[in-house]
Amino acid sequence: MENVSLGMMLEEVSTAYPGNTSLIYKDKTITYKELNKTVTAFAGILSNLGINKGDKVALMLPNIPEFVISYFAVVRLGAVAVTLNILSTPYELRYLLSNSDSKVFITTSSQKKKFEAITKGLPLCRHIVLMDGPDGENFFQNNDNKEPFERALPVIDGDDPAVMIYTSGLTGKPLGAVLTHKNLSTQSTLLRDICAGTERDRGLSLIPFFHSFGAVANMLGVIKLGASTVLMDQFNIDTIFQTIEKEAVTYIAAVPRLFLGMLLHKTAGNYDCSSLRICITGGSTMPPEYIPMFEQKFGAKLMEGYGLTEASPVCSFSRLDMEQKPGSIGIPIPGVTATVFDDKGNEQPSGEVGELVIKGANVMKGYYKDEKATGDVIHDGWLHTGDLATIDDDGYIFLTGRKKRMIITSGFNVYPREVEIVLTMHPAVAESRVVAKPDLMRGEIIKAFIVRKGELPVDEKEILKHCRTYLSSFKVPREVEFVESLDADGAGAS
Repeated sequence: MENVSLGMMLEEVSTAYPGNTSLIYKDKTITYKELNKTVTAFAGILSNLGINKGDKVALMLPNIPEFVISYFAVVRLGAVAVTLNILSTPYELRYLLSNSDSKVFITTSSQKKKFEAITKGLPLCRHIVLMDGPDGENFFQNNDNKEPFERALPVIDGDDPAVMIYTSGLTGKPLGAVLTHKNLSTQSTLLRDICAGTERDRGLSLIPFFHSFGAVANMLGVIKLGASTVLMDQFNIDTIFQTIEKEAVTYIAAVPRLFLGMLLHKTAGNYDCSSLRICITGGSTMPPEYIPMFEQKFGAKLMEGYGLTEASPVCSFSRLDMEQKPGSIGIPIPGVTATVFDDKGNEQPSGEVGELVIKGANVMKGYYKDEKATGDVIHDGWLHTGDLATIDDDGYIFLTGRKKRMIITSGFNVYPREVEIVLTMHPAVAESRVVAKPDLMRGEIIKAFIVRKGELPVDEKEILKHCRTYLSSFKVPREVEFVESLDADGAGAS
């Protein structure tokens, strides 16, 4: 049986492939031996701050080597890495750090002001660790020659929590999905077992590591192989093509918007993308008609999968050796069972629509400190996804809609209630309703219908400014429409 400890996973890979390049970032290469040594050194720093097994450590970092270093240092100590969106506002950050009971906050100097603005309301989180220095030097540069930290590490059980990722909640407050070492270690083998990955692969990390999809597809899966990850924390379509050509990238996992951008880019033919072997799309639905177009243009297989944070995240996936049915999100991954239930919890026959439910080693431990919310989505071991689907006679899953109010924009889940709460905090807003609007590149965008309060003046510019104060940018509506009232479905009535 494979080791379920994520910390030991890196240790074993660094022993098997010490000279292999692990991370590539801005022309800097880091071998597995160097990465493991630096992780061990940083684990010592966290230990000296009093971090022990079970303690929570918050990470708010972009896709830089220091994210990987921090993540593995935390889980090696048996502590829990709370991975936070770097777009979080101080308003959001106060709740996330408080609710998670984080004792240490790891970030960069550019985010320091956010923490300083809220520190008085955080009795548990007394330490901030900045992973870059005043002159721009990073942690890896500063600690490259330090002696490894020596300490007896705790025994890690598969059910021990490893990571906590916050996901939007129906009530408007984010919920911390607790993922275990077993959850994530079983996910880390997918690139090898389903995509025929090897230590010779070179992945391009575009999805943020704080996102469950990004962490599994672009970090854990690549490291499990002893392969290489090319880190990009800022990019556009041209720099993506330049990096594919320069670094001979073989593998990309990203949201449909990225692959559509590549396909529709006017100068794509100017770049050598012949190294590309496989691309994985997830986070939202890829328009089926574009998949064969992408494969023909770039000569790489484009595989579609489905997942959610509560499932660590991957639930289903298409296969290299099986027919790829248009519009399908594939079949369940090994060790996972999927079916559809009606509203009474009865399993539906093939072809009938019902709520997609999942059971397997990927299902989260639960929502942190919220037994009720956990019980609302996990019944008898079945994770209720909130998505409506059908499953055909061959086991292929097809999504047909959503049972819950949720918007997926550029791969990020947004519950309308959270946005509506912020909108109604504005003194000129009497009522609001947030809906999804279809969009080719983002999948969906957020539109807000607003009823003004009395004669108080307010325009779209003021509403958007208000939202940006409290919400991460991806949660901010892209369209605002003022209406006289909201109809029964929540849409505007003039």
